[in-house]
Amino acid sequence: MIEKRNILILSCSTGGGHNAAGYAIQEQFEAAGYPVTMMNYMDLAGKHVSSLVDNSYVNLVKKSPKAFGVLYKAGMLVSSSKHHSPVYYANAAVAKYLKEYLEEHPADIIFATHLYAAETLTYLKKQMKLPLTVAIATDYTCIPFWEETDCDAYVIPHKDLAAEYVARGLPKEKLYPLGIPVSLKFRRRWQDSETRSELELPPHGNLWLLMGGSMGFGHLQELAEAIEGQLREEESLVVICGSNQKMKAQLEAHFAGKEQIRIVGKTDQVAAYMAISAVVYTKPGGLTSTEAAVSRCPLVHTEPIPGCESENLRYFTERGMSVAADTPKEQAVLGRKLIDDSVMREKMNFAQQEYTDACTSKRIFEFFGQIPGSEPKCGEEAGSALETQEAAADEEEESEESLQA
Repeated sequence: MIEKRNILILSCSTGGGHNAAGYAIQEQFEAAGYPVTMMNYMDLAGKHVSSLVDNSYVNLVKKSPKAFGVLYKAGMLVSSSKHHSPVYYANAAVAKYLKEYLEEHPADIIFATHLYAAETLTYLKKQMKLPLTVAIATDYTCIPFWEETDCDAYVIPHKDLAAEYVARGLPKEKLYPLGIPVSLKFRRRWQDSETRSELELPPHGNLWLLMGGSMGFGHLQELAEAIEGQLREEESLVVICGSNQKMKAQLEAHFAGKEQIRIVGKTDQVAAYMAISAVVYTKPGGLTSTEAAVSRCPLVHTEPIPGCESENLRYFTERGMSVAADTPKEQAVLGRKLIDDSVMREKMNFAQQEYTDACTSKRIFEFFGQIPGSEPKCGEEAGSALETQEAAADEEEESEESLQA
């Protein structure tokens, strides 16, 4: 009988992707009966500290995205495995709170879905013996300061990125190209008619989905207007604004009386909306882009937040997993083309299957959670094990399809 170990997941609410990755891991381990605790680890230092960190990031990104891009580039220049950055020392200040928590609530595996948590764990390693620590990367690039962390393992989005991580100073043997974890909901087979009814959407016609991420970022109104000009009879547009209440109110007022356009705020039904969408628009956040890709959605990427999202955009478009354009009008035209061009959609679907994995949370569970006391496989051994598991997952999906048929 397999012993079930205590799992701790440390996240940080600077954007919704880190939490979503954490929830996906939590979902997988809890489904197997493991005790799991997930937290915004900054809360350990006090709600005021947590709010300050989260709000500072969100406000900078929403109000001054170009300034954020400048800071990101500066971080790339000073980031090094040979010395610690101010970011490291800022996160080290939280270590005493995490130490107190771990002394009272021992964990057997700690997952860090945010760089900040990995920085704190790195500092804390000098103060106490830690259990297995696993960092989860949620972007398709090695962001600044990962190389100054010292976790036992790093789950990265794809093997194509391994060379970049090694070049930045991370040990190859610690890299696990398992993907970005997404909720099991994105593997579910949704029934179109039932889902439309549950979401109170028209029963027929193509659905265009426009998302602004958890923060409602981007020129949503301008793009929605451009998409409106492309809508045909019976087609509809859903705009998801996330937590941006100001944007939601603005769009509701602007499109009042337009039956083909529906404005949605924060929702836990993203998987359902994606499943029935003929085309999805989203900024190139690592998590949301992965959710769209594993849902096999025709995908148009909108304007990125400068920095890692620019790299996500490049990664997706170079591999044919999405298309992008500079202006809302051009983006709207691309959506129309994706809906009308079956060959274009099929090529994108094939690329999405090749470069993303809906079973990443399962892979993480199998590598790090199943066998108590075992050391995780590394390097080439991890790669060969991954290929074996991918083949098993393909067989599992074929079995599910036959059962449903």
